[in-house]
Amino acid sequence: MSYDLMVFRKEAAPKKRIDFLEWYKKQIEWSEGYSYDDSSNTSPELRNWYIEMKQIFPPMNGPDAPTDKEWDKLEKQGLDSYATDYVISGDFIYAAFAWSVAKEAYKTMYKFAEKYEVGFFDVSSESGNIFFPENGKLKKI
Repeated sequence: MSYDLMVFRKEAAPKKRIDFLEWYKKQIEWSEGYSYDDSSNTSPELRNWYIEMKQIFPPMNGPDAPTDKEWDKLEKQGLDSYATDYVISGDFIYAAFAWSVAKEAYKTMYKFAEKYEVGFFDVSSESGNIFFPENGKLKKI
């Protein structure tokens, strides 16, 4: 089991919690018909978020995943637990982390969500907090 978080385009998601959760359920049907590990399929703001995020939490799969040699280096440095499974869509990026890096993943995703003005959904928490960017900060709905 992983620790899951999601960022999304603020224009794509409903701002009422019940409507957002319905929208989210539709999104995770993975029915868009393209490779979900290619950042060229997403919006500019989500792509920029991803470019910065993957520097700390490298993708497990896809064209941006580290080479075998790079994985060996990450393992030797004790950083292999930072490997993240990203699902990249046009309107959102879903990220599955190891529980051992959950706190750092949350803080980093939240910080970059504010920076790139994208929404943030704490998928794995019991409360399932949802945040939308507003005036350079994230505001909980």
